[in-house]
Amino acid sequence: MKKQRITYAIAAFALASALLVTSCKDDEKKLPDIGGYGSADEVGASNLLAHWSFDGNSTEQKSGTAPAKTENATFSTGVKGQAVSLANGYLLYPTLTALSSANAIPSVTVSAWINTDVNGSTASSVFALTQATSAQTDWNQGPINMYLETGRPTSTKDTLALHSAFHTYSGGNYNVGGDNINDYGTRGTDFQTVIGANKWVHYVMVYDGAASTIDLYANGVVVSNKNFRVRDNGGAPIGNLTLSTPTQVLIGGWPNTVTGYTNSSAQSWQGLYTGQIDEVRVYSKALSATDIGSLYQLELAGR
Repeated sequence: MKKQRITYAIAAFALASALLVTSCKDDEKKLPDIGGYGSADEVGASNLLAHWSFDGNSTEQKSGTAPAKTENATFSTGVKGQAVSLANGYLLYPTLTALSSANAIPSVTVSAWINTDVNGSTASSVFALTQATSAQTDWNQGPINMYLETGRPTSTKDTLALHSAFHTYSGGNYNVGGDNINDYGTRGTDFQTVIGANKWVHYVMVYDGAASTIDLYANGVVVSNKNFRVRDNGGAPIGNLTLSTPTQVLIGGWPNTVTGYTNSSAQSWQGLYTGQIDEVRVYSKALSATDIGSLYQLELAGR
C-alpha cells in the first residue's frame, strides 16, 4: 500500500510539473500585443518589400539576395539578434526585383537601427536606393538617400543630424525631389535634437506620395523640421514616386566612385559607415506614426 501511495505521489508531481511547463509556454506565447501586433514582422506586412535582419549574414530576407560586394563588414550583437558591424565599410546589392519597377514605391518608409559615433565632419550614409552603378551620375539623385550629416552644429558631442532625401523620375530621367533634416530654425520647436551617439537609435524616413510630405523619426518620435515636410515642384505637389530602373541597394556607403558608381564623383565630406546597422526594412507605403511607434517598441523588445 505504501508503494502504491508513492507511485500516486510521483504521478501527481509529474502531472503538476507538466501543467506548470505548459502554463509557462502558454504565457510566453501570449505576450501582450504592442499596437495590435505580436512581432515587428506583422507591422505593414503586406507592404514590406525588403528586410535585412543581419542575423549572421548580409542576405536580404524576402528575396534571398546576397550582396554583390562587401567592404569591412562583420557581425556583432544587435538591437534584435545580430547586426552588421561596419568599420569604414559598406554592402552593395544587385537589383532586387521588388524594389526595381517604376511604381514599386509610390510612397515609402525605410526603417533602420543605427549605432555610430558623430564622426566629426564626415557624413555617413545608412541606406540608399540608387540607379544602377553604371547609370547614376550624382550621389544625390536617389531615389532614396538616408544618411547622417554629422558636420552640422546639432552634431556636437552626443547628437546626431538625421538627413534623408527622395527623388522621382520621368521617362527615366531625374525630375524633382525633396529632403528633410533635424536642423535649421528653433531647436525644440521647428525640429528635435537626437541624443544618440554610440547608442542604438531607431531611424525612420517616410515619404507620403499622397500628401507630398517627408518626415524623419528617431525612437518613434518625429524629429525633422516641420517647415520642410511638405515638398512641391513649382507650387504643385510632387506626388507619387516613379523610379528609374534598374535600381540597386547600398548600405553604409555613398553611391560614388568609392563604392563602384563609376560616373558619380566622391565628395570630400562623404565617408563610409563605421558602427552598426540592424533591422533594415523598406515598405511601399507611408507607415503611420502609430505603426512606427509600434515597430520601434517591438524591435526594441526583440520581437
